Amino acid sequence: MTITNRVRRLLVLTVAFVAGVVAVSSVAGATPGRQGHRQWFTSWAQSQQWLSAAVLDHQSVRMITHLSQGGHALRIRLQNTFGTSPLSVDATTVAPSGGGPALTGPANAVTFHGRAAVVVPAGGDVWSDPVRLATRPQDDVAVSMYLAGRTTPGEHGSAFRNNYLTPTGSGDHTTDGDGAAYTATTGATYLVSAVDVANPDLDGTVVAFGSSVVDGTGSTDCGPGCTELGTNRRWTDDLARRVTTELPAGRQVAIANAGIGGTTSSAACPSIPGQFTGLDALARLDRDVLALHGVTAVLYYYGTNDLADACDARQILDSYRQVFARLRGAGVRVYVTPITPRPGYSDQNNLDRHAVGTFVENGNDCAGTCDGTVDFDRVLEDPLRPNSILPAYDVGDGIHVNIEAQQALADYVPLRMITNGPADR
Repeated sequence: MTITNRVRRLLVLTVAFVAGVVAVSSVAGATPGRQGHRQWFTSWAQSQQWLSAAVLDHQSVRMITHLSQGGHALRIRLQNTFGTSPLSVDATTVAPSGGGPALTGPANAVTFHGRAAVVVPAGGDVWSDPVRLATRPQDDVAVSMYLAGRTTPGEHGSAFRNNYLTPTGSGDHTTDGDGAAYTATTGATYLVSAVDVANPDLDGTVVAFGSSVVDGTGSTDCGPGCTELGTNRRWTDDLARRVTTELPAGRQVAIANAGIGGTTSSAACPSIPGQFTGLDALARLDRDVLALHGVTAVLYYYGTNDLADACDARQILDSYRQVFARLRGAGVRVYVTPITPRPGYSDQNNLDRHAVGTFVENGNDCAGTCDGTVDFDRVLEDPLRPNSILPAYDVGDGIHVNIEAQQALADYVPLRMITNGPADR
């Protein structure tokens, strides 16, 4: 081989190597985007809250996730937060879904550090390797998992949709396209707690953090005798749709939901001792918010359960200050809603609600501890009875609101606020 040919061959090999590195980096998250070197953003989340009452045994589960934004690749998080022993998942796939058990596209194998099987440690979680799957905003993605052993999974109890299981002992059906093997349903979400998308054009992930009103209780209520299961009508879903239709391409954000019903901001007042221990805002902040990817802002909607569980304004505000300081220290902007009305509150509860609201609205920045406020209390309150929610919005318990109100909450959020930093407002 002549010197010239050797040089040419070396140049070809070098170009091929560099092209390969760029191709891998484009999936692995190294491509610079609007967030510097970030391109992974959490597009869907449901926080685990306890161990399921179900036991899985040599069977498959198919969980349907609903993306707020799409991308050219994705990855998933599996959790074993409440497990007391390691949890083995033997096969996992992701595929486009129409919302039911059937797939609408090919099943793509998911690996973890290059292996199909993964062991999730007790109390821990794992993120998958990237999977090349192109998705769009509002796409449903089925995450199918096969567990060969007998195990109790962690779950998010309020999926507000059907997810799917095969019978005990039925084996691996993670690649089945028709979904016929998935003969059982559950209203919970097992094992999978977040989906990231690779999309360097996104401007961040906004996380809604709170209790049942964030989680979506009431979002299946479309009026007397009317229920919409699996239509994704939480106010956070409505907000995600507003983002994709109303914001320009350069200002798009993902919306992730980190609500857990029954939880409190303060650890001093869990509503059911034992059941919600360790699920106060500060205790789950790292796991359910800061461990997500591309987080730029949080919509903080906490406090209603604190008052119902006899916490006072001082305890609530102590927790607010701690959480807000942690978030802002991590470079995350914090937008807070005053505590919304609830007719079951005592006079003292309402005095404390007023005190918390006064603090939150002080300077429109929580006396300098947050970045802004979103007055959801004004959206929901009955103008004739301001300590109650508007009857047209009430699902019947005086606390949670229907689909109409979910949309009203989403419509109230200033999109410019959640997409731009304080210097841009």
